[in-house]
Amino acid sequence: MSDKKKRSPEDYIVPLYVNGLNGRMLRMPNKDKNREILFVYGHHSTIERWWGLIQVLGDYGTVTAPDLPGFGGMDSFYKIGKKPDLDTMADYLATFIKMQYKRRRVSIAGLSFGFIVVTRMLQRYPDLAKKVDLLVSVVGFAHKDDFTFTRSRHTGYVLAARALSHKLPSIFFRNVLLHPSLLRAAYAKTHNAKHKFKNTNKSEFNRMMDFEIHLWHANDARTHMATTVEMLNVNNLKKRVDLPVWHVAVAGEKYFDNTMVEQHYRIIFSDFNVAMSKLDNHAPSILATKAQASPLVPKEIRKVLSK
Repeated sequence: MSDKKKRSPEDYIVPLYVNGLNGRMLRMPNKDKNREILFVYGHHSTIERWWGLIQVLGDYGTVTAPDLPGFGGMDSFYKIGKKPDLDTMADYLATFIKMQYKRRRVSIAGLSFGFIVVTRMLQRYPDLAKKVDLLVSVVGFAHKDDFTFTRSRHTGYVLAARALSHKLPSIFFRNVLLHPSLLRAAYAKTHNAKHKFKNTNKSEFNRMMDFEIHLWHANDARTHMATTVEMLNVNNLKKRVDLPVWHVAVAGEKYFDNTMVEQHYRIIFSDFNVAMSKLDNHAPSILATKAQASPLVPKEIRKVLSK
């Protein structure tokens, strides 16, 4: 795929309609490669947030990246009277795969929260595993014990997220706590955001803050909090998946214990392979270019993608 013409996500985004929900889907073709790659993004995300990584994956096949309900501006499950738990997210993803790929095989790369949705989908729809020719966990996880938070911090996050996942508190959260002026003044000082803005100059800080504000408002606040509770309490160890997994771990992981993740993946999947990224954080900058996102696809993953 030529890079001579400067591309943007908007060049490849089309409307998406699934089970009464309106959203968007990126479909970036690669006429030189036969591989179909489904990218499932993580929490606090949009398609645009992962444009750099999508371009890296696009060197190895045609990339499709759908919105998740309640993320990226897509309608939330609350619109159709459902809760955004892992099971409903998994059902949505299964429907999308059946609709998009039909008789074609697909390589799936799930990032962080996206991978626990992928795992639950494969557990609930084992027949779909036959369509998957490569399964990649990009800084993914499987169980609540994978988090490195202290018990008190973990409990505090769960209680706060659960409170804000109710309708009226979520309205207050969306309209007051997520007001752009308040986010601009306070967000970079919060415990889990400090590393995002570390060593940034004023111009870069402002660009990053503008995009962070966009992310907070592009995602449904109630869905964000409900899925936070799901993440922090996840247990995907209850059912096996008859597929090997390639896991991209990062050397500077801030949220997960890489050893615990491996132990849990070995319980779930038929085989486990790991590729270590030299990133010094859970993920690259929210403004990451293709070059800056490239460490999330280490040489071992590039090798299997090239087959």
